[in-house]
Amino acid sequence: MTHTTGGPRSQAGPPSSAAPLAEHPLHVPALADGVQLIGQSRGSGYREPPSLVRRADGQTLQLTPLLFAVLEAVDGRRTVEDIAAHASAASGRLVSAGNVRTLMDSQLLPLGLLRLADGSQPDVRKADPLLGMRFRYTVTDPDRTRRITAPFAVLFNPLIVVAVTVAFLASCWWVLMVKGLGSATHEAFENPVLLLLIFVVTILSAGFHEFGHAAAARKGGATPGAMGAGLYLIWPAFFTDVTDSYRLGRGGRLRTDLGGLYFNAIVAVAIMGLWWATGFDALLLVVVTQILQMVRQLLPLVRFDGYHILADATGVPDLFQRIKPVLLGLLPRRWGRVENKVLKPWARAVVTLWVLVTVPLLLFSMATMVISFPRLLATAWSSAAKQQVMLAESLSAGDLAGTAVRALAILAVALPMVGMLYILLRLLRQLVTGLWQRTRGKSVQRTAAMAAVAALLAGLAWAWWPDGGTYRPVQPYERGTLADATAAIVPSAGTAGMALREGGSGRTVALWPKGATTPTRENPQLAMVLVPAEGSGADPSAVAPAGSAGAAAPSWVFPFDRPDAPEEDGNQALAVNTTDGSVTYSVAFALVWAEDGEPVDTRNEAYAFASCTGCAAVAVGFQVVLVVGQTDVVVPENLSAAANYNCLECLTYALASQLVLTLDGPLTDEGMASLQALWAEIADYGRNIQNVPLSEIQARLAAYKEQITAIIKADPSATKGPTPAQTSAPASPPGGAAAPTTSAEPGVPAPGSLTGTQAPDPAGTSPATAPATQPASDEVAPSYAPVETPAPTADTGGTAPAGPATANPS
Repeated sequence: MTHTTGGPRSQAGPPSSAAPLAEHPLHVPALADGVQLIGQSRGSGYREPPSLVRRADGQTLQLTPLLFAVLEAVDGRRTVEDIAAHASAASGRLVSAGNVRTLMDSQLLPLGLLRLADGSQPDVRKADPLLGMRFRYTVTDPDRTRRITAPFAVLFNPLIVVAVTVAFLASCWWVLMVKGLGSATHEAFENPVLLLLIFVVTILSAGFHEFGHAAAARKGGATPGAMGAGLYLIWPAFFTDVTDSYRLGRGGRLRTDLGGLYFNAIVAVAIMGLWWATGFDALLLVVVTQILQMVRQLLPLVRFDGYHILADATGVPDLFQRIKPVLLGLLPRRWGRVENKVLKPWARAVVTLWVLVTVPLLLFSMATMVISFPRLLATAWSSAAKQQVMLAESLSAGDLAGTAVRALAILAVALPMVGMLYILLRLLRQLVTGLWQRTRGKSVQRTAAMAAVAALLAGLAWAWWPDGGTYRPVQPYERGTLADATAAIVPSAGTAGMALREGGSGRTVALWPKGATTPTRENPQLAMVLVPAEGSGADPSAVAPAGSAGAAAPSWVFPFDRPDAPEEDGNQALAVNTTDGSVTYSVAFALVWAEDGEPVDTRNEAYAFASCTGCAAVAVGFQVVLVVGQTDVVVPENLSAAANYNCLECLTYALASQLVLTLDGPLTDEGMASLQALWAEIADYGRNIQNVPLSEIQARLAAYKEQITAIIKADPSATKGPTPAQTSAPASPPGGAAAPTTSAEPGVPAPGSLTGTQAPDPAGTSPATAPATQPASDEVAPSYAPVETPAPTADTGGTAPAGPATANPS
């Protein structure tokens, strides 16, 4: 919230019907209606303190002593000669009637301080600074403001001020350092009525803040003006006209500036008393909102209380007007000029420091706002959509408090976006208008200026053009650096610029599901790291295998290498989706036989990658490895990875499930028949897996592994050593039929792909003394965006190596 004091040194053009007073020598000058002579500024930072005059529209102007002396003599009765005599006596130098007419025609008439020669009121144009308040709506007139705020002046008694300050500091320390805000936050968000109450109290306290400014001005002897509300920058704000406080000295003006903050402290202390009486922890959040309001108000970069405190402390009420003179005064060729010496040395040093801090920060903020606006707009849209869903639920449930909270949340999301767009459009309009007026009559300069504006607009359109991730909502895993914000405009500054390179340093992000135990030095876990490859990771013309070797996949647009094709006896499900609104399934089921002591190093993989909007990629790899007889090397691998890249509301899910069993001998005919029947059922399940909820797939595959294990354990040949009649093997071991991965239309799941590895005829005849089994080990890699992108989880119940993959989404 802010209080206004009017912009000094405002310039206004003369009315079109105005006639110079020199053409009317018998005219008696008169002040325009509503003009107030405030007098010389007290405690000024200028070497020659200016005199202040206020117009009827509330604008306060700074005049030189000579101009003020002329205006002071204008009473509607004195002639120009009488005014010249008064000005000569007041200024101590000779001022002629001609001098007075010149000053009136060139200075006082354009400022709207005098009536026109025909006696009519001037048509003035009030200053309209970029950082001024817009859409003002006056709630109280000056008389009502004085009556309402009069009782509060007593709160500025020194004893009361000290007591409130001590109580406020103690409350802040206790709330932030002792009590904490956990219970308050939980209680408020669990009860929408309390949350709504906190919001209402915070808004009312912002209005009470303005009472503090008005009461402080009245305490010092000034007369507060109108109070109301408007839009400042991107937020609604209250205002109080305390221009009359310019009559006060530096101490009185600072009291007026600090009065609003003091009343915020009073609210915080009162809320602490209410909390002590009721025990509602949610009320403590109001104390925090008061602290945040006070911190924001103390910022001196824009016209908050901190700006006015600095202006009144230095005695320079027009800080923004001093930006251009200060910057020009830094040039060596201007060091000795008179305009650089209008301020006192200490005031000039403070103002220069303020300019050197404020100008870069404002320019940086403006540039960041322009660059980030598309993503902020997308984030606001996404948030508003979620709030709208909850609003509909509250309406259907008849929850009026919840409905009000959701409506306010939507309003809170929408207002900053509207404000930002308004500021940008207004800044662009001022730029075009200013260049057009300054180049009037200069065709070459005007052409160059308009060409520069056209280039600026073209660059803005290019930066905001909806392409790729330009309008992607901000994700919770993003750091929010300037490089992240510029990624959509300058790719090299974003994802590509941060790609890992061999021999170079980089930054990786490991994402884990909620509730999962993260690895530590004492308890490490295997992980798959997706490392970008220079020049090949984001090649849009490259293709990757899907499902199994030889199957084609969509264009590879990810900043890391695609997985290698599966090796012999390997099993791989690869689902890649780059089509908005579509669903891609890749399913690879395989039964592998190993005999004659050959190494068991088969690999089962499942990868799901997506780079699109509103899409899904699901990969399921299921592999059963049956080892017949003795082997010295058993190192199967089970891997899964799911990653979203530049994804909006997309889902990736990868499940790798592997079963490794050791048999003493080949299965009997009955055992093989049972295994073939079960595998046929498993293969049919894989073909229709797109119709199964993702939450049920892992449990179903675990059940199939238990059935396979039961068949093996029940077969006497596999567990006790074969008899001569049981040495024959089936002519055709079980296997699955292969089918390519397909992408479905949006909302329609695609059929899965099944890959089978032909098994050799089991020929082992040497008996074994005891069966050995390796239970199942599942690797699940789900990833849900944009809420979160958890890393794969692993079921480490088996001995087959399986570890979570880490994704590095951008």
